[in-house]
Amino acid sequence: MPVTACASGREAVERPTVARDDEQRIDSDVERRAAEKAALDAYSGYLAASRTAGLRSDPRAPELSRFLADPLLTRVQLSIRDAKEHGAMRTGTLKSDPTVTAVSLDAKPATVEIQDCLDTTGYRLVYAKNKRPVPGSGGGRHLSTATATRYPDGRWLINSGTTHRDQPC
Repeated sequence: MPVTACASGREAVERPTVARDDEQRIDSDVERRAAEKAALDAYSGYLAASRTAGLRSDPRAPELSRFLADPLLTRVQLSIRDAKEHGAMRTGTLKSDPTVTAVSLDAKPATVEIQDCLDTTGYRLVYAKNKRPVPGSGGGRHLSTATATRYPDGRWLINSGTTHRDQPC
């Protein structure tokens, strides 16, 4: 005997709650990875822009504001200006291998914390005239921390950073 079923036409396919929770977790993981990548890109952009601006002794280099925000932007600009006023400039290479240590996407604004072991042994402050090293400006390998913040326009910018000269790595 055939079975007949009646339907109202308003049926919805219900997915188990577990599936929705999995989707939210996956979306959260994707958002977290995207934030980590954007923050690390901003950090490497900040290091590259700082090197370029330091080589040119240009505290107003436009690439700085592409990756930095205040208060770190002003600190970097003042450092470059101070070196320039004393006839010095940065030269050489800076080695970096950053890692993300914390992601706070629910914070207002969202932030990503970065830790790095900066190797400045080949990155020197030298006198612009003769390229001789400025006394006391030797490099080394030190712990560095930075914070990337997501701004209202969606950009991730590095707005704080510290090199911990008392913590070699």
